[in-house]
Amino acid sequence: MASKHYSTHAIDMLTRHCLNDTFGFNWLMNNGYPELLAIIDAVRDDKKAFKFLMNGKHYVLAAFVNAIWEDQAAFKFLMDAKAFEWAACANIINGDEQAELALKKANKEHFVLLAHAIQSRIHEDGDRNMSPWGVMKNLLNIKEALKKTKE
Repeated sequence: MASKHYSTHAIDMLTRHCLNDTFGFNWLMNNGYPELLAIIDAVRDDKKAFKFLMNGKHYVLAAFVNAIWEDQAAFKFLMDAKAFEWAACANIINGDEQAELALKKANKEHFVLLAHAIQSRIHEDGDRNMSPWGVMKNLLNIKEALKKTKE
């Protein structure tokens, strides 16, 4: 169950992408890391992005996405796959200060920065959903979903 190793530079570019930096996006695209690009979309509930991770057998990255949403089975998968950096990164996003300290101690600060970048995107999305327009859009989506379940 060995997962693909990503260089510090690749993780740094993912962090930049998560912070809406087009340089990070372009670097990941041009250097063959579409699976890393799919992470932030999958975290933001893009089903196609998650399916892309699964179909490409990027199981560690897919588990990372689910672990961010506190899926214990996904977290266990990361631990069993010895993907400790990804597991700790998910835990930081979920507020685990010990995970952040452990990564810093292991000289894996790039995963700490990634966690904070993803966390800020999640908060940004949450803030957008709480705006009057975002709330209205969500209500319309819920009504649409309810209508479909009744059909």
